[in-house]
Amino acid sequence: MSNPVQPADLGFFSVLASAGSLSDAARELGITTPAVSKHLAQMEARVGVSLVNRTTRRMGLTPEGELYLEHARRILGEIQDLGELLGAAKSSPQGLLRVNATLGFGRSHIAPLISRFARQNPGVDVQLQLSVNPPPLTDDAFDVCIRFGAPPDARVIARHIAPNRRLLCASPAYLKQHGTPRTPHELARYNCIGIRQGEEAYGTWRLTHGRGKQAVTETVKTRGSLTTNDGEIAVNWALDGHGILMRAEWDIQRYLKSGRLVQVLPQCFTPDADIYAVYPQRHQMAARVRAFVDFVATAFSQPAGQATN
Repeated sequence: MSNPVQPADLGFFSVLASAGSLSDAARELGITTPAVSKHLAQMEARVGVSLVNRTTRRMGLTPEGELYLEHARRILGEIQDLGELLGAAKSSPQGLLRVNATLGFGRSHIAPLISRFARQNPGVDVQLQLSVNPPPLTDDAFDVCIRFGAPPDARVIARHIAPNRRLLCASPAYLKQHGTPRTPHELARYNCIGIRQGEEAYGTWRLTHGRGKQAVTETVKTRGSLTTNDGEIAVNWALDGHGILMRAEWDIQRYLKSGRLVQVLPQCFTPDADIYAVYPQRHQMAARVRAFVDFVATAFSQPAGQATN
């Protein structure tokens, strides 16, 4: 009896799932939409279950389709890694590199780095996906994730890329009109721009002042008329003078240097947001992954705010 899973089906289904529709998959694969539909129907007939729920405009994976995709991507990644381990691509990184990063940071810092990386490594095809929250560590949809904070999971490798703090800041115009807070407690009287960081609640800021045994951490419930989950929007609101913002140093350093933003409560330590490149242990010998992580680490070894220069 022949195996119901054919090797050619794995790559096909991975592309189909990423594309999100039969027509988009057809364009990606360079074939017709009817050909994609036929291939999918043949796959489903061989495995004996439905892999895709089709609608007039979109498609979604069935539970069996999700399982198929998870294993397909793992197998494809292992095949690629095996080729590299055998020396097929050690001298020059090759193959598909799937990168994930958060929306604002990915757009402003990681995307420009990928542009430079691609020029230096023409054998690597890079797919960048930006998301509000980092994907689950068990998700095999990405080769490298650029994220803030070390993940508490021994199943992945987390390489420290750069230190990064979250700072409080506001425009000079806002502080001139409303005054400058002197203690964390006073923040409750100011308009604070709310931005969601992962699963954190809006408007809850944790600030530490003092050092060693004298250090005290305060949780401040702030209020504000503007909230968002997009960091770039929040920074622009701060620049426009709408209130006080807590934002990662990499995103506001250039405005602090130019004077368009002023640091607030500089004596307080806000939560660290160090930058890490996270990837599965099985990818640690993959040339394309090592080359990209090294490239990002080198770029971020420059002073804060210069990573995209």
